[in-house]
Amino acid sequence: MTQKIADGFKKGEEVTLTIEGTAYRGKGVAKVDGLAVFVYGTAPGDVVKARIIKKKKNYREAKLLEILKPSPDRVDPKCQHANVCGGCSWQHVPYSKQLEYKRQQVFDHITRLGGLEEAIVHPTIGSENEFYYRNKMEYSFSTRRWLTQEEINSDEFVDDSGFAAGMHAPGRFDKILNLNECHLQRKESFEILDFVRNYCTKHNIPAFDALKHEGFMRHLMIRNAHHTDDFMVNLVTYQDDQEFIQRLSAELLKKFPVITTIVNNINDTKSPTSIGRIEKIIHGPGYIVDHIGKHTFKIHPNAFFQTNTAQAERLYGVAREYAHLKDGDVVYDLYCGVGTLSLFMSEKASKVLGIELVEVAVENARYNAAENQVENVSFVRGDMKDVFTEEMISEFGAPDILITDPPRAGMHPDVVQRFKQLKVPRLVYVSCDSSTMARDLKELAEVYEVLEVQPVDMFPQTYHVEAVAKLRLK
Repeated sequence: MTQKIADGFKKGEEVTLTIEGTAYRGKGVAKVDGLAVFVYGTAPGDVVKARIIKKKKNYREAKLLEILKPSPDRVDPKCQHANVCGGCSWQHVPYSKQLEYKRQQVFDHITRLGGLEEAIVHPTIGSENEFYYRNKMEYSFSTRRWLTQEEINSDEFVDDSGFAAGMHAPGRFDKILNLNECHLQRKESFEILDFVRNYCTKHNIPAFDALKHEGFMRHLMIRNAHHTDDFMVNLVTYQDDQEFIQRLSAELLKKFPVITTIVNNINDTKSPTSIGRIEKIIHGPGYIVDHIGKHTFKIHPNAFFQTNTAQAERLYGVAREYAHLKDGDVVYDLYCGVGTLSLFMSEKASKVLGIELVEVAVENARYNAAENQVENVSFVRGDMKDVFTEEMISEFGAPDILITDPPRAGMHPDVVQRFKQLKVPRLVYVSCDSSTMARDLKELAEVYEVLEVQPVDMFPQTYHVEAVAKLRLK
């Protein structure tokens, strides 16, 4: 029911709200005098006090000040940093409810933005592990830490300098939330972060200062394989000091025998990336090995690989099921990245062509195909709207199936129009943003029937959700 509150809702005003549902990016939503008010960190059923921080014609945004009456569905977060760290925005919501809300989010986008009320949106496929599911974590170091709310409210001066290790504070490139725990990757991940932080502090090794562009430790990236015992530590530094790196690595190997390889990326530029201008292998082969389906992948420190391996296999399984591959089928995999989905499809298809804009991704895709001795997959580099032409079809053959897995922004309008012209019998749309997918499906619905959509939860404790749509030519 729409709430009625007296005239106002100006910026800075404090209001009492009853959260009725969830909205895009995981915010709770209340309806007030016909307007939507979005409040981050809330759950449906919460009664909250909030301050209006943004006033727009058709909606307001508010900051949560106090939970006056918690929702029956609200739970205590597992992590003490859940309310301030941007990594887990939904830890206060039971996982079963997270799956419901994610399905509702996809359904709302498909029906309201896409106008596809006949499409079937299935319940979300959940992750086997609600926590400790990530195979990669990238922590950062800084000379400035993000203060707690208690410190901010303190009447006394609080020093924010020191050696901070953890995650970037939301919206800040220079301040780090100094983590005391993290439950996204297996437990050794945080333990290694804590060890490196303490070791650097003990030996007076400075963190990198993003404002002054000086210091030493920049990032700590940890990767672990889901199907093997491989475990990588990537130390990203601003300077090349092999004497120190060797000493630290020796201590890490002594303390954490789980580590199979250590790499030092040296990024001596102003760029905040963890990709080093120089990369040195300190211990082991310099990569880890994992599997998706029947294929093996060597994962180097800065190579792309799906962050939740088990759920990636489920996602790809849905895509392959929706493709309904038959003997002799030719598959075009658009926005193919490093070719993991292309290889997954190759087990059933006669021929697969992967198309990708990023040159290093195409190189990795070709490498992955060669390593797995897959001979029925080819990769082409180029912008989809430029290379997806009649000449390409003449060279590689007319596709029986189109699979598209575009970036968050969705497909370029020219590519959508090309799809409509080609009229390929079967189309599978894999998306990491159901709102842009809905926009594209609305256009494609002039030629295709959207039969069903399957949400897949790749990132528990967050609002993010992947979705796969099954389309057939009318």
